[in-house]
Amino acid sequence: MSDNNSGGWEFSAGFFIGGLVGGLLGAVAALLIAPQAGEDTRAMLREKGIELKERAGDATAEARQRAEEAAALARQRAEEAAAQARERAAMARESAKLTLDEKFAQVKDAMDTGRAAADRKKEELMQNLQSETSGKSM
Repeated sequence: MSDNNSGGWEFSAGFFIGGLVGGLLGAVAALLIAPQAGEDTRAMLREKGIELKERAGDATAEARQRAEEAAALARQRAEEAAAQARERAAMARESAKLTLDEKFAQVKDAMDTGRAAADRKKEELMQNLQSETSGKSM
């Protein structure tokens, strides 16, 4: 569902209540204008008042239920979004750790390669030095 539909129930409930109140006001006006005995009109108004009270209670209960459902849905979506954020953060941490481990291994390999090259060069220089010193002593 998109965010545009989240307020749709509010419009529907408001429209329903407005139609209900408008219809009842029209009925009251018709009763007051219609030629009837005063006692009949008062009885009819009493019945319509009771009916209006029941309908308003039903509309209120329905609106409350829809609001609770919308709140539960919003809570569920927030929990899902938080879980996804935690999952993405964990994946980013793992990726960063792997990258760091990889770079550390590359640096270590480079140092080992440099150390081995230095040892070879040292050995070569030592051999050259020994050959020069043994050639001079003869």
